Amino acid sequence: MRRPLYPQSAGRAARRTTARTGPRRHAALLAAVLLSVSVPATLRAATPAPIPIDARSFGCISALKPVRGFFVGNLLGQLGATLKVAKSTTGGVYPPGSVVQLVPTEVMVKQRPGFNAATRDWEFFELDVSREGSTIRKRGFVEVVNRFGGNCFACHVKARPEWDFVCETGHGCDPIPLTEAMIGALQRTDPRCKGSDHVTEADAAALRQLSELMQKKPPAPGGT
Repeated sequence: MRRPLYPQSAGRAARRTTARTGPRRHAALLAAVLLSVSVPATLRAATPAPIPIDARSFGCISALKPVRGFFVGNLLGQLGATLKVAKSTTGGVYPPGSVVQLVPTEVMVKQRPGFNAATRDWEFFELDVSREGSTIRKRGFVEVVNRFGGNCFACHVKARPEWDFVCETGHGCDPIPLTEAMIGALQRTDPRCKGSDHVTEADAAALRQLSELMQKKPPAPGGT
């Protein structure tokens, strides 16, 4: 029959067990402590720095590059990449700094990836324009409402994913009540552009129709 352990033998066995399990127990305790410690702010995923944009970022609309009736540019010098997406027949993701503009008083600018998930990083601007330049009336993401009473985000969010929030006929956005003649007249009479004071009879007639339309009922939200 096996003899029972004497107290001293039991002590030696306990010490051997502790020696074997001690490192594992210490490692588990260390892991628990590390998990309970907050991750330093410097190690957290940070929102990318915004692209610097002010009123001087926006000038004559026709100084941008025309694409199927709207205009594009890039505030970071990546115009080629912006044009490639704008001219694509299958869509694409616009690069940071991209500027998309249909009429002089409304602009959308692509911020850096991760800046605002809801708008796919597009920031919307409502401008006042004059011969002296541009003034930013409103800017933001889901909250910007244009002078016609329409929410920019509510319109552009309906664009199918491949068009990256940019609205054109057939992109999925609601149609806007402005005719091509009205849009063209607004573009050609941008007061920031040289020669904009020379208004043709056709443009003057289109602008009168737009004025009458706004007096009867504000146009629904729209965009490029």
